[in-house]
Amino acid sequence: MTTLAPAPSDGADVLTVTTVHLNGEIDIFTSHALRRRLMRALPGGAGLLIVDLSAVSFCDASGLAVLIGIQRRARPRGVTLTLKSPRPLLTRLLRVTGLDRCLTVVP
Repeated sequence: MTTLAPAPSDGADVLTVTTVHLNGEIDIFTSHALRRRLMRALPGGAGLLIVDLSAVSFCDASGLAVLIGIQRRARPRGVTLTLKSPRPLLTRLLRVTGLDRCLTVVP
């Protein structure tokens, strides 16, 4: 996990960018630990939480539920959740479930 806090150039608030790199499978056996990890990674104030999925080989419904839950907790804090570089299978799963329309996904 990497946290970057760029210095504001014009007196604006600092935007915290946190990146969490995931790998392996996200399933019913790993989703509880993932939820705890992402909750700890949520910035305290306005910011961006990037979840790098480039090394995730599998994700089931419990993994999707974790991502949706984290997004619901992030929004009131002013945090934007972004899913980065999902593999084609996960991209398809997000599209088929319609989650690509409510979660921010970037290549």
